[in-house]
Amino acid sequence: MMPLSAQITWLFLLAIPTACIAWTVTHEEIFKEPRKYCIKCSEKGSLLKRKFFYLFTCEYCFSHYVAVAVLFFSGYKLLLADWRGYIIAGFSLVWIANFYMSLYARIKTDIKKEKVDIAIKEEQLNK
Repeated sequence: MMPLSAQITWLFLLAIPTACIAWTVTHEEIFKEPRKYCIKCSEKGSLLKRKFFYLFTCEYCFSHYVAVAVLFFSGYKLLLADWRGYIIAGFSLVWIANFYMSLYARIKTDIKKEKVDIAIKEEQLNK
C-alpha cells in the first residue's frame, strides 16, 4: 500500500482525466450531436432507457462511470488494500473530479461574462 500522501496525490491527479473526459462528453461541441440524441432519448421511453441515456448528458452521473474506468485501468485504491479501497477511491475520485468541473464551469462563465462586458463597453464607445 502506498503512503497516504502518495494516495492523496494520485487522487487529485486521477481526478483530472476523470473530469476532463466527463466534461468533454457532456458539454463540449465535439459530442454535440450524440448528446442531443441522448437528450431526446432520455425524455421518452421506459424508465431504464431514459436513465441510461440521461447519464450521457449529466457530468455528475457520467463521472461515476469514467471514475470506474479510471480505477480499472490504474488499479488505484484509497486507504484500504482490498475491494473497499476501490469503493472509497471511486467516490473520492468522483467528488474531486466534480469539484474540478465546477471550478472550470465557474471560470468559463466568468470569461464569457468579461467578453460580453467588453463588447458592450466597446459598442458604447463607438456610438
